Amino acid sequence: MTSIKIPTPLRVYTNNQAQIDVSGTTVGAALTDLVTQHPELRQHLFNGNELRNFVNVFLDDEDIRFLDGLNTEITEADNLRIIPSIAGG
Repeated sequence: MTSIKIPTPLRVYTNNQAQIDVSGTTVGAALTDLVTQHPELRQHLFNGNELRNFVNVFLDDEDIRFLDGLNTEITEADNLRIIPSIAGG
């Protein structure tokens, strides 16, 4: 199964799990499986059916925005990471 690494601020919604195994053949399907397993995550990751602007998802070392976005194909050996944007001043 593909796994998704969960950032520390969002682990409160995954029972403090740092990594979740998900199924799906695209990034979008994997994220849908993730929020099906942990419904409280949906509001933090999605705005409707689109990822929130401040949510970055990486397939290995590639930002999915520079691939095919949520339609990016994945295999069971792939690793996804959710990285929230951080702003400060």
